[in-house]
Formats: sequence, structure tokens, C-alpha cells
Amino acid sequence: MKIKCGVDIIEISRIKESIDNIGNSFLNRVYTKNEIEYCESKGRSKYEHYAARFAVKEAVFKALSEMVDDKYSITWKDIETINDEQGRPKVEVLFIQGNKIENIDISISHCKEYAVANVVVLLK
Repeated sequence: MKIKCGVDIIEISRIKESIDNIGNSFLNRVYTKNEIEYCESKGRSKYEHYAARFAVKEAVFKALSEMVDDKYSITWKDIETINDEQGRPKVEVLFIQGNKIENIDISISHCKEYAVANVVVLLK
């Protein structure tokens, strides 16, 4: 077994600017339908939630980067942050074939200016 980790921090204003300037093209390239629905349901704080999910995607990329090669292509939408029954965030990774991931644990936080995500992956 291997343990891999990744972390990312992003300025919320960068995500807001991309959404405001590029709009649905940006949203549909980066986020899944479920992620868009969740973030849009957050009203004025939606940009914080979009930024947090973007940070999760980056952190997962970092943690799993050695698994990505010519055999595996990865897109932003291959990594989806959802919430479990208790509202805790969890991540689904769709691009890894052969079920090489045993477990992924994530932690997300955001404030007015920044969003951060930490990812720990246990590989088989």
C-alpha cells in the first residue's frame, strides 16, 4: 500500500473572475452537473464553494499525478466532490482504472478570500 497526499489553496476571486468572464463554458469544462447544482444552491457564497471544489480537484491531481500517464487521460470532471448523508464532503475519482484507490480522505475549508483542500489517498 502507498499513501499519497496533495494540497491546494486558491484565491476565491480567481474563480469568481473566471465564472463572471467565461461563464458556462468555464463551469461546464471544470465542474460536474452535481457540483454546479450544489454550488449554485449556496447563493452569495457560491464562489467559495466553487473555489473549494476547484482546490479539491487540484489536490487530487497532485496526489495521483504519478498514476497519470499515456494510458490514462484525466479531465477536471473526472474528479467530483459530493457530500455524504451527513453533509461531509467526499471525492469520487472517475479516471483511475482497475480500482487502485482503496480510500480517499479530503478536508476543505474556505474563508472570504481563500479556499483550501487537503487530500490523502490510500492506494492498494
